[in-house]
Amino acid sequence: MREYTEKKETCGTICLKYLLFIFNFFFWLAGGAVMAVGAWTLAEKSDYISLLSSSTYSATAYILVVAGVVVMVTGILGCCATFKERRNLLRVYFILLLCIFLLEIIAGILAYIYYQQFFPVSPQLSLELKQNLKNTMTQKYRREGEESVTSAVDKLQQEFKCCGSNNYTDWADSLWIRSPEASGRKVPDSCCKTITDLCGRRDHPSNIYKESGCITKLENFIQEHLKIIGAVGISIACVQIFGMIFTCCLYKSLKSEPY
Repeated sequence: MREYTEKKETCGTICLKYLLFIFNFFFWLAGGAVMAVGAWTLAEKSDYISLLSSSTYSATAYILVVAGVVVMVTGILGCCATFKERRNLLRVYFILLLCIFLLEIIAGILAYIYYQQFFPVSPQLSLELKQNLKNTMTQKYRREGEESVTSAVDKLQQEFKCCGSNNYTDWADSLWIRSPEASGRKVPDSCCKTITDLCGRRDHPSNIYKESGCITKLENFIQEHLKIIGAVGISIACVQIFGMIFTCCLYKSLKSEPY
C-alpha cells in the first residue's frame, strides 16, 4: 500500500510538472505579446500622448512593457524550478507570478479609468476634453519649446485626414495662424489633402479636410486601443491564476529540501 501511495504521488508530481511546463511555454509567449502591445503603443503612437491631458494612457503602456519583460524572465525561471523540483525556486516563481498578476490588473484598471476620463457620461466633461484638445492645438502649435505638440498635430491631421479639433475653423484662433510666421495660411499645411508648401492658404473643401474634425477620430482611436490594452492585461492576469494553482500544488507535492 505504501509503495502504491508513493507511486501515485510520483505520477501526480510528474503530471503537475508537465502541466506547469506547458503553462510556462504559453506564458512566455503571452509575455512577448504583452510587451509588444505596450512597446507598440509607446513607439508608434507616442506622439498622440502629448495631446492628451492625462498621463494615465502612457502609464498603462509602460506597465505592460515592464510586465511583459518580467513575464518572459519568469517563464524561464518557472521551467527551471519545475524540472529541478526546487521548492525555493518555486516560491520565488510564485511571488513573481503574483507580482505580474497585480501589475496586469493595475494596467487593466488604469485603462478602464482612462476610458472613463476620456469618454465620460457627463456631456460637460466631454466638452471640457474637446476644449482641451482645441486649446493645445491653437495655443501650442509651432510655438517655441512645443515641437512635440507640433509634430503630433501634423501627424494626427494627416493620419486621420482631419483638420482642427472640431473642424477647420478652430485654426482661426491659433496664435501661429494669426502671426506673420504663418505667411497667410488659414490652416496648417498638414490639413491639406495633398501637402505642398503654403497649401494651407486655400481652405476650399477640395484642398483641405474642411468638415472633418480630429477630436472624434482621436476618441475612436483611444477607445479601441484602450480596449486592447485592458483586454490583454486582464486576460493574461486571469490565465495566471491557473499557473499559481499549479505552482502551489507542485510545491506541496515535493518534499522539503535543505537550503
